[in-house]
Amino acid sequence: MPTDATAAPPPRIAVLVPCHNEAVAIGGVVAGFRHALPQARVFVYDNNSSDMTREAACAAGARVGREALQGKGHVVRRMFADIEADIYVLVDGDGTYDPGAAPAMIRLLREEQLDMVTGLRVTREAAAYRPGHQLGNRLLTGLAGLIFGRRVSDMLSGYRVFSRRFVKSFPALATGFETETEFTVHALELRMPVGEVATAYASRPPGSTSKLRTLRDGMRILSTILGLLQRERPLPFFGTLGGLLLLVSLGFFLPVLSTYLESGLVPRLPTFVASVAFLLLSFLSLAVGLVLETVTRGRQETKRIAYLAIPAPPPLEAAAAEDTAPEMGPVLKT
Repeated sequence: MPTDATAAPPPRIAVLVPCHNEAVAIGGVVAGFRHALPQARVFVYDNNSSDMTREAACAAGARVGREALQGKGHVVRRMFADIEADIYVLVDGDGTYDPGAAPAMIRLLREEQLDMVTGLRVTREAAAYRPGHQLGNRLLTGLAGLIFGRRVSDMLSGYRVFSRRFVKSFPALATGFETETEFTVHALELRMPVGEVATAYASRPPGSTSKLRTLRDGMRILSTILGLLQRERPLPFFGTLGGLLLLVSLGFFLPVLSTYLESGLVPRLPTFVASVAFLLLSFLSLAVGLVLETVTRGRQETKRIAYLAIPAPPPLEAAAAEDTAPEMGPVLKT
């Protein structure tokens, strides 16, 4: 164990809370994290609230900022750019996540030198995590896992702990709730070490209303996954598209071929031309996929180098962790 004279300074911890019209809940969220992480700074960024969110956050002791562009993704981008820390805790301001799980999530991040720890939502309250939301989350998480790798069980959780090198290498292109999908894909694409900690998930406090719209935001998340597939896996994407175009070409061509074999004539010339056009589009799609695959590989290498240029999370001495850290919930590491 190092002596007090040589001990490394404790890591800087920042709690980031993006908010829009959460005056009812935000005071309790700030107080909860100030109690669970007394050494951390709590930042609340208001996103054009029309209620008393800013005043409630200030009264609870948070440092309050503002982002004018509407949408959670815009707020996350601004917070990641503005705030300097070694460890970042990102949580929604609706009071549904348990601040008491944050020390365990941070402990896991430091002990295992991880870059992202996700709060795996566990609840028995039907109103907190509606069956439709659970089903949508499983479907979207399963689709993302099929494409990018099955290493995250709750892709849409709004409770995360990040290392500095995750935050400062994250491109933050999303504008709304699809930003959680970007977190997951960014970690999986760069093969970052990630983990999960089970955490309680509760209903919103009375008087608080959800900003999530199941169908609208579900479609936006699905669109984000498909967009990421096109950008990050261009060869499978355009190769599949090329295969579909080839099937369409064959669908046009086979009747023409049958007629030709029977009569020696090609009376359906427009159909034959259409089959040739779809065949050319099929080859073009495959060529585009091959070219973009090379470009994507180079871009991924550049992102990886930028990620590695940032120091790893500060380690946690095992003995110190055993003496000072609270008990952890069920943990998954990958």
